[in-house]
Amino acid sequence: MQNETNNTAQNKSNYIGITLSVLGIILVASNLRSPLTAVGPVLDEIASQLHLTKTEAGFLTAIPLFVFAAFSVLIGKFSIKYRIEKLVFISLILLIIGLYLRINDSIFSLFFGSTLVGIGICIGNVVMPAFIKKEFPKKVGMMTGVYSVGMNLTAAFAAGFSIKIGQWTTIGWKGSLGIWIIPVFITLLVWIFQLLKKVNIVSKNASSNTSEVNIYKSKIAWSISFFMGLQSLIYYCIIAWLPIILISYGMKKEDAGWILSYLQFAMLPITFVGPIIASRMKNQKILIYFISLCFIIAFLLLNFYNIKFVVLAAILLGIANGLAFSLVMLFFSMRTKSPISAVKLSGMSQSIGYLLAGFGPPIFGKLLEFTNQWAYSFYFLLFISVILCFSGVYAAQNKTVEEL
Repeated sequence: MQNETNNTAQNKSNYIGITLSVLGIILVASNLRSPLTAVGPVLDEIASQLHLTKTEAGFLTAIPLFVFAAFSVLIGKFSIKYRIEKLVFISLILLIIGLYLRINDSIFSLFFGSTLVGIGICIGNVVMPAFIKKEFPKKVGMMTGVYSVGMNLTAAFAAGFSIKIGQWTTIGWKGSLGIWIIPVFITLLVWIFQLLKKVNIVSKNASSNTSEVNIYKSKIAWSISFFMGLQSLIYYCIIAWLPIILISYGMKKEDAGWILSYLQFAMLPITFVGPIIASRMKNQKILIYFISLCFIIAFLLLNFYNIKFVVLAAILLGIANGLAFSLVMLFFSMRTKSPISAVKLSGMSQSIGYLLAGFGPPIFGKLLEFTNQWAYSFYFLLFISVILCFSGVYAAQNKTVEEL
């Protein structure tokens, strides 16, 4: 009887632990894109009130990307020495501070707050794939899908309701951006349970073997890094500039924000199903070709038909971005043999990747200033889509970064 009681209590404890881990993954993921996608629909309003040029407005959306590039490798090293759970907790605190500073009505506070938001999101970006690999080693594909859906669902609501939230709160863009402090605070409270968990001790031999691997010598690691960067470059160009492009085409501001939301909603099913399907494939080359084709068709529609097929273009962009992003997250786990290697690959890929991505929104805006038309900005993204295909095909090989 005593053994049965102990087993029941143990099963209940395991169930609660798994539930809290899944909830924690979903909640953390929900804060890793919404603070960024909320900016695009109100970027014009911010630029107008604070007198920003188009290039400066582009840099506002690019700041978090340069932060990702600067800090990802460093965070990867920290996550080998310190508990992932503690790093995520710190990231949530930084997010709250950054989100508050970002709406303090000065250019310095706007950019400094955006920097802190970027650091907070960067920590989550780097360590969460390793957390998934550690907590759910046999269900990486499914939990990567859950993680991606949590991220993109809130991103969709953030984009779609950004302008409305500003109206409801009666403080415009400050309300649109400041509202996201609330979900971060809720996540902070739930994540405390992760800090209280007992630490699993990893054998020193396993730790030292994986830590000695120099992934910078791995062609697979470099191809994943470029794939990460190019798909991010496209995504952040779109969330920064698509609403403004559509408004210039004659669409109402509210409708333009919802088109961005349609893009995010189109990402949801593919970000969940994509990793599950991809994890069962020998290699994912066919998925890479499909992603590039969707990008190319969408950009051609936006460039030559303006808003005539804008919903179709948004859906194609959502499918392509959703599948590309979920593949990158999956590659961090599938192309490594341990959580430590996953952290190192995640740090490298996001550092190099976001450095590339950070140049996207400013270049996209600068091409408009030079040519006074959107066509060359879209040609730029078409070129990126082709390069994305080449890097993705190499990353799709069934090899790990340890196989240098």
